Amino acid sequence: MAAQFINCRQCIGGKLISSPLTINAEGLIIPNNPLPPNTTTIDLKNAIISPGFIELQINGALGFHFAHTKPPSDYSAGVSKLAHYLPSTGVTGFFPTVPTVSSSVFKQVLPFLAPREEEGAASVLGAHVEGPFLAPSKKGAHDASNMFIPSAASLEDVYGEESLKESIRVCTLAPELPGALEHIKKLREYGVSVSMGHSAANFGQGVEGIKAGANLITHTFNAMNPLHHREPGLPGLLSSPSPPYFSLIADSIHLHPNIVSLAYRSSPTHCILITDSIELSGLPDGIYPGHAQIPHQQLKTGNKVTILNTDTLIGTCIGLDECIRNLMAWAGIGVEEAVMCVTENVAEAVGLRDRAKLEVGRRGDFVVLSESGEVKYGRRRRGDIIGAEFGDRVQYDIRLRR
Repeated sequence: MAAQFINCRQCIGGKLISSPLTINAEGLIIPNNPLPPNTTTIDLKNAIISPGFIELQINGALGFHFAHTKPPSDYSAGVSKLAHYLPSTGVTGFFPTVPTVSSSVFKQVLPFLAPREEEGAASVLGAHVEGPFLAPSKKGAHDASNMFIPSAASLEDVYGEESLKESIRVCTLAPELPGALEHIKKLREYGVSVSMGHSAANFGQGVEGIKAGANLITHTFNAMNPLHHREPGLPGLLSSPSPPYFSLIADSIHLHPNIVSLAYRSSPTHCILITDSIELSGLPDGIYPGHAQIPHQQLKTGNKVTILNTDTLIGTCIGLDECIRNLMAWAGIGVEEAVMCVTENVAEAVGLRDRAKLEVGRRGDFVVLSESGEVKYGRRRRGDIIGAEFGDRVQYDIRLRR
């Protein structure tokens, strides 16, 4: 049964537009007139509707990490559990991210990360492979022993041809490495979006990466040469007349709030917020065991995870909804502007044509937000509303839950 959500304000192009939102029985947005027979009407009481958030880079949550091999049934269950958790943070689609691992691990896990749908869960949109073609000098927490110079290893040898065709949708690499530009061109032939990161590239090498087909920068400012007034490096690309899309971790751990605001204001239509969160996201604070990538005990305190008894940062556990609220506060913008960085901008960057905008013909995935960016309710296509009820309305095949 179709549903029309009335008395609401939609986030469209960075503005709040007062208009009903109508979704048909197949879960697609349709015109508000004429209505299909027996359409259910739901009053949102002047709430704000955003498209469902898209998470471009996430390593794991709830104790599950996409790079940790498990028996096939356990790995698949871990992906499913995480996909069901993410809508609580407003996320209705995500790119599971695999950092630098051995070729055998890439080939083992990538088949499970191909695009897929599951009722009541965020959509798996395909894998984001962050490595292994990265600069060892900017490796961060990545394992340098598994890194490759692009000219020394083909994409097919590292990932497998089938995964390049079926699973991988985004790849982060360092454009200055020998053979990197050829890899960028080949990745684009496979339909993979290419992001530049974990890189010691100078500005000119970044320009060459863009000419070859890269159109993104991964967690800007982190794991790359800093912005310098004579050699701006990859961050200098943000102010270009036609800038690449660029992602930011707005957690006040990886970046100072003023840097986040500075980057956002350089090009609001190209800014993307990511969490880059690790497997301890969604778990209580405390001490957790290490693993193959981090062979030390881990201390989780709020969003920050460090190696126990040190100040060494392992990663963050922030949710994408909190990143939005941080950007709102730091850049002094409204929720309707901030959500572009997790919806429309992401769709444009990676070529999503079926979601992330509230327009006729797209999927009816949406999130209901407060003025301050708190997630109140969320709807996944084909009938789930996640959150509290709107008055007594519980209908049209909708399941309501906390």
